[in-house]
Amino acid sequence: MKKDKLHRFIFEDLPVRGILIQLDETWACLQGRKKYPEPVRHFLGEFVAANALLAASLKLEGSLIMQIQGDGPVHLMVMECTSDNFLRGLAKHKEITDDHSLRGIFGNGNLALTIDNKKSGERYQSLVSLDGDTLKEALENHLKQSEQLDTVLILASNENNACGMLLQKLPGEFDADTDNWNRISQLASTLKDEELFSLDVTEIIHRLFNEDDVRVLETEHYQFQCSCSRDRVANMLITLGQEEVIDIIKEQGNIEIDCEFCNEHYHFDEVDAKALFASDFHHAGSNTQH
Repeated sequence: MKKDKLHRFIFEDLPVRGILIQLDETWACLQGRKKYPEPVRHFLGEFVAANALLAASLKLEGSLIMQIQGDGPVHLMVMECTSDNFLRGLAKHKEITDDHSLRGIFGNGNLALTIDNKKSGERYQSLVSLDGDTLKEALENHLKQSEQLDTVLILASNENNACGMLLQKLPGEFDADTDNWNRISQLASTLKDEELFSLDVTEIIHRLFNEDDVRVLETEHYQFQCSCSRDRVANMLITLGQEEVIDIIKEQGNIEIDCEFCNEHYHFDEVDAKALFASDFHHAGSNTQH
């Protein structure tokens, strides 16, 4: 059964909100044909679930880009979630060692969250050290520093599923009610990976919070989409200049470009190269996305 759904829920009598995401087909598309080693795939699955959860927690008109850069075997992991609920991302890695901890995979690294506001054209970025024993802890530490909201993240992934749940204590008159927040946090921590993979949102909430009055709000659908297109690649080649593009084709016979996000293949031969620099080429064509 295809999920690819995000569910929002609230506690009627407590200043707590929740979001739950379950991805399967979208997660399969994100993996593509890359055949990531299992430890890399595990962290990438948690990363995409966290990206969708955090983007959903913001009033976003654009995209939230999450990125980890480090000096470990995985030197780059990047994920983007748009306000249209499109996801894309990748990981770049060298040979993986036997140490599959957060530090063993990423080494000494930084975690960056960038809000790209398409409407205003502004970008906001927060950058912190990648601190914690798990990706969950690193993200919770980041959120506590940047948003100053108590947040609990539950993340789980395997080959077929990327799932997660976010709980946040909202500011307000019940700020001092730490007992209920601690109780809710403890209940959430008992959620097992397999339950996240197999149960629907109603069953999960009943399993965890059956003593509380919880209301499930709207459901949103997510999917993989890459922003690459032949026109975008063509315009990139135009920026190289006609002389350099022709030289490459003379040397290699043609130009072959693969999108790192979706593996789409683009081929440009000598005839294509001449068309690139025809008048107003870059103003023509569609903006088809994959």
